[in-house]
Amino acid sequence: MTDGKFALTLGAVGNFIIAVIHLAIIVIGAPAYLYFGRADLAQLAANGSVFPAFATFALALVFVGFGLYALSGAGFIQRLPLLKLGLVFIGSVYVLRGLIVILDLLRLVRGAGYPFRETVFSAVALIIGLTYLYGTSRLWKQF
Repeated sequence: MTDGKFALTLGAVGNFIIAVIHLAIIVIGAPAYLYFGRADLAQLAANGSVFPAFATFALALVFVGFGLYALSGAGFIQRLPLLKLGLVFIGSVYVLRGLIVILDLLRLVRGAGYPFRETVFSAVALIIGLTYLYGTSRLWKQF
């Protein structure tokens, strides 16, 4: 397996794990929404609203789609439409989200009572984004 194919495979696995986490959030409900920083959705879920579950399920589907694009780029499934653009877009979105890790680290250093898990979430996003962009760059001519 080439390093580009391996990187995209890791990106796909990361997205599938994130999708499963979102499904677990739906099952756990309000406490999970609170843990992941969505007090607004936790309140709605606690009050019996179905909106948090629908919104979270929609996000899970987006992450599955992102994972499928990575598998397509790695050559495991048929080529999806706008593959190059899709992979660059997904990688860029993750990297932009992941760059928040800089602010997270500053908050931690300042002792602002910032949850360490937020730094982990940002670092994971940065890593996934970099795997997408690296894998895409290595396989660019094959697309």
